[in-house]
Amino acid sequence: MSHVHLADASRDGREAASHLARWLGLAATPTFAVMAVLTAVFSGGPADMLCNAGHGLSMGGMVPMYLLMSAFHSAAWLRLISGRRRAGRV
Repeated sequence: MSHVHLADASRDGREAASHLARWLGLAATPTFAVMAVLTAVFSGGPADMLCNAGHGLSMGGMVPMYLLMSAFHSAAWLRLISGRRRAGRV
């Protein structure tokens, strides 16, 4: 095997990893948003009532955390949207 073939394989591996990273970045935001909704809908059992007793409206817990994680991971979507808008103007 020559060095050219190794270089091509290495480049292909980097491109595949980059492509996978882009898709994982896009998957994070909706995944965390769905987790926030599911947690809000299906939580509220006896343990949640006990933990929140006396605290009123609490900003702690899993729902706000999932919403923040969704917002922090939205950069991939913003890049995708801005790239499409730029491509549409050309």
